Amino acid sequence: MGKRKSRAKPPPKKSLKLDTVFSCPFCNHGTSVECRIDMKNLIGEAICRICQENFSTTVTALTEAIDIYSEWIDECERVNTVEDDAE
Repeated sequence: MGKRKSRAKPPPKKSLKLDTVFSCPFCNHGTSVECRIDMKNLIGEAICRICQENFSTTVTALTEAIDIYSEWIDECERVNTVEDDAE
């Protein structure tokens, strides 16, 4: 008598890795912006290592580094369009 064949388990799903370093919108240096998330104080911060520009925002449990960087870019665009409208 032989053993029964066990069913093969499906391979685990690959999780998508998101970036944590980005290019700076001010000095345009690639991979110089690092995003940090402080869940204790619910603050997310993006800092450029080259030109020392920074951006802070509030975060939730679902916030990722790309979300902080995207908010920074959106805020930069919003400020630039307000200045263009004023002129």
